[in-house]
Amino acid sequence: MLVSGKELFQAAKKGGYAVGAFNLNNMEILQAIIEAAEEENSPVFIQASQGGIKYAGIEYIAGMAKVAAEKAKVPIALNLDHGTSFTQVVQCVRHGFSAVMIDGSKLPFEENIAITQKVIEVAHPNNVSVEAELGKIGGVEDDIKVSERDATFTDPDEAAEFAERTGCDALAIAIGTAHGVYKGEPRLDFDRLAEISKRTDVPLVLHGASGVSDEAIRKAVPFGICKINIDTELRVAFAKAVRKVVAEQPDEYDPRKILGPAKEAMKEVARAKMRLFGSAGKA
Repeated sequence: MLVSGKELFQAAKKGGYAVGAFNLNNMEILQAIIEAAEEENSPVFIQASQGGIKYAGIEYIAGMAKVAAEKAKVPIALNLDHGTSFTQVVQCVRHGFSAVMIDGSKLPFEENIAITQKVIEVAHPNNVSVEAELGKIGGVEDDIKVSERDATFTDPDEAAEFAERTGCDALAIAIGTAHGVYKGEPRLDFDRLAEISKRTDVPLVLHGASGVSDEAIRKAVPFGICKINIDTELRVAFAKAVRKVVAEQPDEYDPRKILGPAKEAMKEVARAKMRLFGSAGKA
């Protein structure tokens, strides 16, 4: 069933677990995420980035996700990941997204608050949740690139003020993760996370979690991390499985036989994350 992201955020906050948010680019990825959620009896965020929308088209993304959610036996939120414009947010709301993220992290503090408030004015009356971002998470995700030099950690005082003034449903914070493939092991600033958690009750979101150790994830969730984004690990599993089929069966031309193993590989990644995040059995 398709539900507002707020419903998932609040349940996760109350239950002390995090919900996985997995990026959608095609049918096989969507099926892998949904099957994983049903097999683990887990709520889940399906999300589309600007790159995913550009690749598949918002009509296809929204259409596939809504059909999948209607058939699913677990609660699913369809989320815009890293929206950077008010126009794009409105487009997603009109196409039936039940959650949106407005990423104003590159803007000055007051401008970030202003754009977030503007999005909330449109989203909340339509039962669409709003995730905002404070602090710049390094790395590359589709059309968004933040260099190590420009990446900045979230200030706990600003986080408290931002959450109070905007009334956002969730806040993505920068504590040491990065988008894309890590060159080394990421080190999360747990002291900063603890301070942010202490100063605000807003559900917190961890972006760039692909490659973060299981131990670090388990340590972060009790501090109010309610949504964890996973994209790169699904892509890596997809690519490895496709390469294996092509290498072992170079004459194979049936897309179902090439992409089928990739779907299964991604499903296993998603299932493992749901168990790790504590959302398994919480649907």
